[in-house]
Amino acid sequence: MIHAKFTKKGDLITAFEMYGHAGYADSGFDIVCAAVSVLAINTVNSLKQLVKIEPLVVEDSTEGGFLRLEVGTKDLDKPGVQILLAALELGISDLVKQAEYQKYISLD
Repeated sequence: MIHAKFTKKGDLITAFEMYGHAGYADSGFDIVCAAVSVLAINTVNSLKQLVKIEPLVVEDSTEGGFLRLEVGTKDLDKPGVQILLAALELGISDLVKQAEYQKYISLD
């Protein structure tokens, strides 16, 4: 199961963490894993390339199954940061609401 958690300070999303493996299907055919990966990686890339911030990113590039992103305090209210993080949270939340995927992903 993939576990996703968003950390907030008031109304601001300050960080997110995702860990685990979906187990929906074999590697290379797991649409839950693919969906979560696309959402998360696109958010990281968008924050870096479009919003021009350098968040702290920690990942397990060897085994996979772990990604944490933390936005620096000075960047939390920079235009675009919160909308991108909220869009990620919405995407994950929508996956969790799908009955077919509920045993493969959780949102804390």
